[in-house]
Amino acid sequence: MALALLLLGAPGAAAAQRWDQLITQADRDRLRTARDAWMEALDRVRPANGPALAAEGALFDPDRAFEQGALPPAGAYRCRVFKLGANGTAMAEFTAYPAARCRVSGTGDRRDFAKLDGEQRPAGMFYARDPARAVFLGALELGMEQRPMDYGTDAKRDLAGFVERVGEKRWRVVLPHPRFESLLDVIELVPE
Repeated sequence: MALALLLLGAPGAAAAQRWDQLITQADRDRLRTARDAWMEALDRVRPANGPALAAEGALFDPDRAFEQGALPPAGAYRCRVFKLGANGTAMAEFTAYPAARCRVSGTGDRRDFAKLDGEQRPAGMFYARDPARAVFLGALELGMEQRPMDYGTDAKRDLAGFVERVGEKRWRVVLPHPRFESLLDVIELVPE
């Protein structure tokens, strides 16, 4: 009987892979306050960078997302990271990083995500939540590190956010209250 359970997988194993069972309380709180993070970050960025925000259209409009297709399909992506609202004095209110390579893999209700280039590389999992919005849980890989930490290993590196489709072939990952540098990070994903 024990061997059969091992081969088939224990019923709790699949259930444990649901985002709402994995998420920490701190990250649940961050997701709950995502709208507040958007509003505060935009209020701080608009005075000096309003044209840069407007040029990106739906990317920086918290109320514009498609009602379907929140999970991007597997493939290679070009990613751009934007940091909105300085958290401390070392960052500008708006920082746009050069495009980098990202990868999405998997099918069904979960997708692996990894930013492949740069000094800060978010990596983790997209989880289906509803047709308009998915949840991202992951961790931040830094510098010369060769592999990302697992979500939940280090609260300072944990990332939680929402994934939304904002164009025909354009998605964003919104990370409210990341631990470093900003009030809100937005990662744009566009297929290569």
